Amino acid sequence: MATRLRLFSEAAGHCQKPDCLDALFPDELGGMKHIAEMAHVIPHGETGPRHEDRPEGEFDPDAFENLILLCPTCHTKIDKDPEGFPRNILLVWKANHLVNLAAKQGIMTYEDRAQARAAVASIMAENKAIWDKFAPEQGEEFEYDPESEAAKVWSQRMRSVILPNHFRIQAIINANLGHATDKERQTIAEYQEHVRGLSERHVCGVSGRAIRFPEGMKGLFS
Repeated sequence: MATRLRLFSEAAGHCQKPDCLDALFPDELGGMKHIAEMAHVIPHGETGPRHEDRPEGEFDPDAFENLILLCPTCHTKIDKDPEGFPRNILLVWKANHLVNLAAKQGIMTYEDRAQARAAVASIMAENKAIWDKFAPEQGEEFEYDPESEAAKVWSQRMRSVILPNHFRIQAIINANLGHATDKERQTIAEYQEHVRGLSERHVCGVSGRAIRFPEGMKGLFS
């Protein structure tokens, strides 16, 4: 579970093949289902794509370091052509994924705090509007019937809009961390834990771990 959560978190909801970067919670599925596949860089056993790249010594093929999150099409492509997609290439994709995704989304390092604030604030405003309209009355701690229509709508909005927005906010913050004060960095750490908890609940199905959205985020970079 921890490995799956970390993969989804670091992929920020998108295929990690740099010339793809497709959303793994596609709009046509209503945000309720994902198409992500956890692909092994080095397979189990002595056969399979890239098996000859297995490092010497003790090796866990199911470890985070040996997994990459892909859409089904890209997963098929890399396994059908292991010579064209060797281990080092896949690991470079994974290491550079957030930079590649930020570039695709137009995320940049801004010259001043005001510009960074404007970029973050517009996305937070959309999340707040959805929260105000669809969130359970008592937020993450509210125990509600997951089969109810209200719960289904809330989960759909969380997966298709709110979580992708949170991932984008995190990318903007990372690109502009130099503008943050020490106090804001503490708020950012709390915010990251908030998003991690939401991912656990709405991607991995683990409830009760999300902390509340930190109030300090409302004035970040102000």
